[in-house]
Amino acid sequence: MLQVPPIVEDEIQQLDDVRQRLSVLAPHESASEAETVAELERIRDEMRTAVTDDRPALEQQHEHLGRLLLQLRAGRDERRVDSGSPYFAHLRLERGGEITEVFLGKATCLDGGLRIVDWRHAPVARIFYRYAEGDLYEEQLGHREIEGRVVARRTVSISRARLERVSAPQGTWIREDEAWHHVPPRAPMPCDHNGAFVLHSAGTDQRLGIDAALRADKHLPDIAALIDCAQFEVMAHPDNGPLLLRGGAGSGKTTVALHRVAWLRHNNPGRFPAHRIMVVVFGKALRDYVSKVLPNLGVRGVTVTTWSDWARRLVGRHYPSLPNHENANTPSVVSRFKLHSALPLRLEQIIRSRKAPPAASSAIDDWKYLVSDRRLIGELGFDEAETEEIASWARSQQAQLAMHEERDRSAEPWLDEEDDAILLRAWQLRVGELKTKEGPVRLAHVAVDEAQDFSGMELAVLIGCLDKHRCLTLAGDTQQHIQEKGGTGDWATLLDALGITASTVSTLKVSYRSTRSITAFARSLLGNLAEADEEPLTVREGPPVELFPFSDHGACVDVLGRALRELLGRQPLASVAVLTPSEAVSKLYFAGLETMDVPSLRRVVAQTFSFTPGVDVVEVSQVKGLEFDYVILVDASDLSWPDRPATRRLLHVAATRAIHQLWITSVGPFSPVFGLNPEEGVDE
Repeated sequence: MLQVPPIVEDEIQQLDDVRQRLSVLAPHESASEAETVAELERIRDEMRTAVTDDRPALEQQHEHLGRLLLQLRAGRDERRVDSGSPYFAHLRLERGGEITEVFLGKATCLDGGLRIVDWRHAPVARIFYRYAEGDLYEEQLGHREIEGRVVARRTVSISRARLERVSAPQGTWIREDEAWHHVPPRAPMPCDHNGAFVLHSAGTDQRLGIDAALRADKHLPDIAALIDCAQFEVMAHPDNGPLLLRGGAGSGKTTVALHRVAWLRHNNPGRFPAHRIMVVVFGKALRDYVSKVLPNLGVRGVTVTTWSDWARRLVGRHYPSLPNHENANTPSVVSRFKLHSALPLRLEQIIRSRKAPPAASSAIDDWKYLVSDRRLIGELGFDEAETEEIASWARSQQAQLAMHEERDRSAEPWLDEEDDAILLRAWQLRVGELKTKEGPVRLAHVAVDEAQDFSGMELAVLIGCLDKHRCLTLAGDTQQHIQEKGGTGDWATLLDALGITASTVSTLKVSYRSTRSITAFARSLLGNLAEADEEPLTVREGPPVELFPFSDHGACVDVLGRALRELLGRQPLASVAVLTPSEAVSKLYFAGLETMDVPSLRRVVAQTFSFTPGVDVVEVSQVKGLEFDYVILVDASDLSWPDRPATRRLLHVAATRAIHQLWITSVGPFSPVFGLNPEEGVDE
């Protein structure tokens, strides 16, 4: 006999009443949607046992069906409520002596005496997110001002028309076989998973934050006081030739590389004037980050830039006849070809074999020969269909450029982003030094951060800008290689392609950023991509990584909103990143947390970080190289994060942005990357 506590019995009665009223209103899941879900599950099972050669095709099918499922669900009538899971929260409101039952779900239904509202849009949802049980509320709903009292405020989990969980201020009740298990407020629900992390029941009221003093300055810390002997040797490395600085996430690669810039500048200011030093980073956020660190090290006037900004300016200066806009829809296969590590050597061979004057027009012809060489494309491993797609793209691009040169107004010429490096390298080999209005680009030192995400051609251009000493610092970690189209997962291959010999440093094994639990968990995400000689050593302990499954995004927003408000109330200097898989999910969570009055909340777009305390809602793809006191990774589902090498590396990057604590949430099954058993990852 199932023992039912009073609060749970109340919720069972509410669910029965709602489902009875919905019985003539709510349609079932469409056949096409159900078939798509079944096919996704079949492919996911097949991927677990597939041989290596079959996995890419299965992954492509999975990705295609995932997009189709999202389209099918987005196309539903928003007024329809799923009777199998009609809501995730229940409000009982008292107003003027009358009691009103309000339910929050993914859709709105006000027919048949029901009050089910869409948590994202309904004004009454603000009461749920802004007030606690027992509070007096006062809200402006449309043109009316209403006030009353919150009699009950509960979140629930309903799966296949059955109540599975009830969370209230009095605690959480979870259905387990023939009984309801009671979890007191704030009590954890640990699931032993070899010590890697703790999996909680959805809605468990865990505490975000640790008892530690936090820095108001959220820029890279000066770690000079922490530098060990090996790191000092890196900083003081001889100032001739290239240096490869390796190390895992949080080991201080970027900071040590910047200290090396300061060391070179201080010890030999004549050889290393600030205007002849350049730091090149992958994204705008890290550029802004680094720009504020170097002055603190006593170094001013050094150029800090992204590759794309620097290269685009130089292409415009050296090739004024070419279009100044880039194509945003370059096919992936074309990008992969133009970023291939074999192209620098092949470009050199083309230029040696072709007699032409040292002029821009000759360099343009060199570029055209390279990108349309069908024999080369085939030699690099592209199949017949891919070769035709790459060659066809080159023909179309060059035809439009020819029309543009003839001043044909119907022309729509373009350059691909990947063409910048090829054109600049062609100029260096065919014409000579690159130039700015101040004179030749002749640098004394170049430091490249996140070097694993740069192509061989891009690095060849930077090396070609160095003076005779070729003083270069490459800082990177192949385990954080997240660019599927370019970059490298193998330093030896990259260096061989560039024809350089680097002093390889692999001693930055101490993780200064993250705690032992975060570092171990992040490494586990890599699976067999983790490098055996890159296992980090940690210097700090901390709370376990915590995973929370939810049945609905609205319920997740509720838990996170309350945790963030409480955290920032205790720790106003905290920096928190709410990391999402996509822009759409970022907008959803930002809107929900904004409704909950989370303080210092920011929606980060195009890497415009303020580097101040508060909560940044942003896509994972934008946080490479940054760090935050606390990180919450939301929507870590199998649909958002299929098991692929790029996915594992990107999730590894996301996890290692956290200094003190890491939370992970999912609506539905967790991605297989997290290594959960299927039954552990679903809120059933």
